[in-house]
Amino acid sequence: MQRGISVSNTPGAVDASTANTAIYLLLGALRRVHVPATALREGKWRGAMGLGHDPEGKTLGILGMGGIGSAFALRAAPFDFKIQYHNRNPVAHPSNNPTNATYVGFEELLRTSDVISIHLPLNDITKGLIGREQFAMMKDGVVIINTARGKIIHEGALVEALEQGKVFAAGLDVYEKEPEIHPGLIRNDNVVLLPHIGTATLETLVRIPECD
Repeated sequence: MQRGISVSNTPGAVDASTANTAIYLLLGALRRVHVPATALREGKWRGAMGLGHDPEGKTLGILGMGGIGSAFALRAAPFDFKIQYHNRNPVAHPSNNPTNATYVGFEELLRTSDVISIHLPLNDITKGLIGREQFAMMKDGVVIINTARGKIIHEGALVEALEQGKVFAAGLDVYEKEPEIHPGLIRNDNVVLLPHIGTATLETLVRIPECD
């Protein structure tokens, strides 16, 4: 404690709840769940719902295989994804790669993944990491999930990719300038939006003091 300010580090305390939120967003984005869910509340039953996608057999690319990334991989594995990941370096210990996911380069992950889920810290290297150039590398119809930090994705570029159909759908819990959200994301029915609630569970709040 310095100048009356208490600082703590709680590694692992938020891994489960954030990974669970990412799974929710992943499944919701694959099914473009916002459209029928909104229509139902408006008394329109399914509304203008189109067909979504099943996860089985698709390639899931995880950017950042730290505590949250590995917890997410563990939860995604039962859906029969082919899981690959990218870190600055391959993870050294098997416990940090519980699904035996394949390590690939950054650009290879972008080019070959059907779903890309971001679990990176925000720093000078990762800020703006995903922009127009990176979206252009991705498969047509890719699904984007972000529960890490909003500034890792250039939101304007994501909106363009969604409007052009390059990105099939996105699931977001974090934003570039939160609580402000790009109006292009708000108006796009193919985006599942949450207000940064990835760690907002009673169990997580109980765990945090235990990890201090």
